[in-house]
Amino acid sequence: MFTAPVLLLAPLCAPRGSMVDVFSGRLLVSKDGRSVDPEEALQNKVVGLYFSASWCSPCRDFTPVLCDFYTELLEESQPPVPFEVVFISSDHSAEEMMGYMRSMHGDWLALPFHDPYKNDLKKKYNITAIPKLVIVKQTGEVITDKGRKQIRDKGLSCFQNWLEGADIFQNFSS
Repeated sequence: MFTAPVLLLAPLCAPRGSMVDVFSGRLLVSKDGRSVDPEEALQNKVVGLYFSASWCSPCRDFTPVLCDFYTELLEESQPPVPFEVVFISSDHSAEEMMGYMRSMHGDWLALPFHDPYKNDLKKKYNITAIPKLVIVKQTGEVITDKGRKQIRDKGLSCFQNWLEGADIFQNFSS
């Protein structure tokens, strides 16, 4: 019996991961409590994963700085820049988390409080202390885990470096 050899062809381009993969099968929430599809909200954006909590004094110190940074990037740029923040809470309750979001946060998104995936994200991104702002590409790969320091030191100018590291900058250059 003759068996023809099987030729397996690999695709020319392996499918690339995306933030959708990072949050696959999950919904995010806005600060007004709406459920948000991560596929729509995060596609083709640089994403800041913000690990924080209302009870943390350094977090409450940095959150207004991040809020101003976010507002300037998104609301005062034409066209708005491709950036989104996803808050990963270390609060003690859903009420604490939503109160913190409503009182101090920008108009960004969050992983729901009761989603155990926050523990996987903390492991994946090696979060040992908060606040921590990890800037990631569409694939979920880290551009920098020093987002907080870079915003404090460089202000808005750090975003251009993140964009160049994100492999999506070609889509947004003039």
